[in-house]
Amino acid sequence: MRPGVTAVIPAIPPRVDDGKLNRALASVLGQTRPVDAVSVSIDHERLGSSANRNQALAGVTTEWTALLDDDDEWGPTHVGNLLAHAQVTGADLVYPWFSVPGGFDPWPHREGQPFSREALRGENYIPITVLVRTELLRDVGGFRPKGPPDNPCDDWGTWDALLERGARFKHLNCRTWTWHWHGANTSGRRDLW
Repeated sequence: MRPGVTAVIPAIPPRVDDGKLNRALASVLGQTRPVDAVSVSIDHERLGSSANRNQALAGVTTEWTALLDDDDEWGPTHVGNLLAHAQVTGADLVYPWFSVPGGFDPWPHREGQPFSREALRGENYIPITVLVRTELLRDVGGFRPKGPPDNPCDDWGTWDALLERGARFKHLNCRTWTWHWHGANTSGRRDLW
């Protein structure tokens, strides 16, 4: 793996058509610490976000993967802040917090709290917008759902697998990205688009 950060964005055709993917890409290109590459996979076959994320992950050749959904956006210092926090703490995965215009934070009790393995076992309070070591993510098989097939937390099983592998999770107590709520959030569900 070469040094650097790749932005990974799984997309669905409606988000290409309505401009949300362009908004997400603009936020990637507007970083004060530029990414070294961008890997986008568009799910024309309705494989679901786990498979689509894994297709985008296959194109990553950098040490770090920075994940972003096609309907969300990073603030301009997102990548720089996460990378600096990973380097200072020795983390394998860094998760920041988010703003939710027009929606609500489902885990307000977790914002600013240190990472808790026990809490993560009980609920997936870490949204997909994280910075993670690429090799570690590949070593655990990439993304896969946890629980029943209709479980919208398609990243939760991956976080579990990373924990089992001994990955160090660290929370950056900073709101570095925007989670857009718009009534058509898919959260990994193929049947909603």
